[in-house]
Amino acid sequence: MSPKEPGEFTEVTSGTEPDVTDRSPENTLPADPEQLQPEVVGVQRGMFGVRDSGDTSGYGGLVRPIAMPGGTARPYGGWFDEVADALEAALGGAGVMHAVEKVVVHRNELTFFIRREELREVAQLLRDDPRLRFEFCSGVSGVHYPDDAGRELHAVYHLLSMTHNRRIRLEVTCPDAEPHIPSVVSVYPTNDWHERETYDFFGIIFDGHPSLTRIEMPDDWPGHPQRKDYPLGGIPVEYKGASIPPPDTRRVYH
Repeated sequence: MSPKEPGEFTEVTSGTEPDVTDRSPENTLPADPEQLQPEVVGVQRGMFGVRDSGDTSGYGGLVRPIAMPGGTARPYGGWFDEVADALEAALGGAGVMHAVEKVVVHRNELTFFIRREELREVAQLLRDDPRLRFEFCSGVSGVHYPDDAGRELHAVYHLLSMTHNRRIRLEVTCPDAEPHIPSVVSVYPTNDWHERETYDFFGIIFDGHPSLTRIEMPDDWPGHPQRKDYPLGGIPVEYKGASIPPPDTRRVYH
């Protein structure tokens, strides 16, 4: 099936889904006016972030804010509202209504920002509730925003409902000073490998993981090489007699 706009999505399901119509203020996913504003998490200087060596791109003087999209107010459109309604009802039934920080609809994709303390329970509801049935998590990706004070590390989970043919994302944040997020391996066992990779490259500690060890880098590797504050290194490369030095030792062009 080719991708369509949320309002144009045609879904084929079996059975009849419950009608979720409760719109009382205490039973509605967050739509705080402050959360609707874009969140500036840093400033980009130069096209490629080069600082210690020559920038030959011509964009060295570029300065622009790094802004994340703000929250989205209802209605979201199409099946996005159906998923939000079903999740809202499931969270209310489980007593964790405040697990969702904000909802973002951006570039035709639906993301729920989840409080890290409630992540495992939210994942369980998304997997098991028949109105949701997000049975498959294709992995967790790490992101590092050094200037996002108190929320420097982000973990992004990509979920697929094979039952309803829908995709959503969960995003969870934690501070660099306390990089702990609950593991969801007990809910999505294939995340065993993905959580290890995110720990390896970003240093996020997934509490409850059965064996949280490095999976790409050597066990004694210092630091986490995909963080933005990790030193830019490299090794010399030889190709048909030509030698290319590491990025951090290349000459500066004026």
